[in-house]
Amino acid sequence: MPRGHKSKLRARAKRDQARGHRQAVQDAQETAAKEDSPSCSSPIAAGDAAAGDAAGLPQESPGVPPTSTGAAASAPASVSSKRSDKGPKKRGQAKEAAASSNVRPYGAILTKDILVKKADVVMKYLMYKYKMKEPILKWEMLKIIHKRFREQFPEIIQIASGRMELIFGLELKELNPGSGSYSLTTVLDLPTDKSQANDFPRTGLIMSLLGIIFLHDYSAPEKDVWEFLSMFGITDKKKHFIFGDVRKLITKDLVQEKYVEYNQVPGSDPACYQFQWGPRAYAETSKMKVLEFLAKVTCSEVRDYPCCYAEALKDEKERAQAKSAAMSEAKAQARPRSKASSSLSTT
Repeated sequence: MPRGHKSKLRARAKRDQARGHRQAVQDAQETAAKEDSPSCSSPIAAGDAAAGDAAGLPQESPGVPPTSTGAAASAPASVSSKRSDKGPKKRGQAKEAAASSNVRPYGAILTKDILVKKADVVMKYLMYKYKMKEPILKWEMLKIIHKRFREQFPEIIQIASGRMELIFGLELKELNPGSGSYSLTTVLDLPTDKSQANDFPRTGLIMSLLGIIFLHDYSAPEKDVWEFLSMFGITDKKKHFIFGDVRKLITKDLVQEKYVEYNQVPGSDPACYQFQWGPRAYAETSKMKVLEFLAKVTCSEVRDYPCCYAEALKDEKERAQAKSAAMSEAKAQARPRSKASSSLSTT
């Protein structure tokens, strides 16, 4: 091909990439602009909520404030482990606690819900940058969420980064303090992501699924699994904007890859199904790693799940003993070979 044609093609490719970047930023800005002026009659503009839901983005329930990291502050019944050692409150105290937690000033509801929406906009930006392998810049994020939210930027970025970690297993880090430049790196290294270099990693989804199974004594009812995933916009009723058909992903693809098992609950009528750990999960991760990941994304501590924590500690001890025994056996087998080789050399 003539050199002039090659130069034109390269120039055209650069223009197309720049146009794509500008369009992504513009789309995010338009989304942010629509969310800057919510209806005075409602804490959340109905159109914005519907748009976010249609996009498959993680959603916060109206009136429920996000946590400082953007993950679930209080997980649903499926996550508040039945294996916890803490006893329930008295019925009257429970009602009072529930009532007081649901009563919040209008301004607080409005502010929290807007911050969640801004975090969704930032999340779209982060996903685009990760896919295009482009630098993540603070000034661009401030531009798309509007300068009025400069003071709330730390909380917005915490919400967005928390969700990126939960869903994709990607951690947002500032390259140098005060530099305004960030990067997304994988939190956990599962072999399943090796073959998906050009796609979004599934590590976060897999670890979350293994975590909810662990909390249910290795047999998590399907209903509870979907209840947990729905907190982050992942449902079986519509395709996810990144993962596509999530039902197929977790009931077929991950089953074929042996990360989970999906079986009918014995004796259930009508038929109910449950998820369990697959052999590959036992081989490639550990109970402690799964529990640490789950605790991090639900803003809790591993000790908040005392039964699971005790089991994870026992598993770590057994793994260490097995590793030590294997090393000792390898050394024992190496000694006769070394003696034999030395005797041959002397003769």
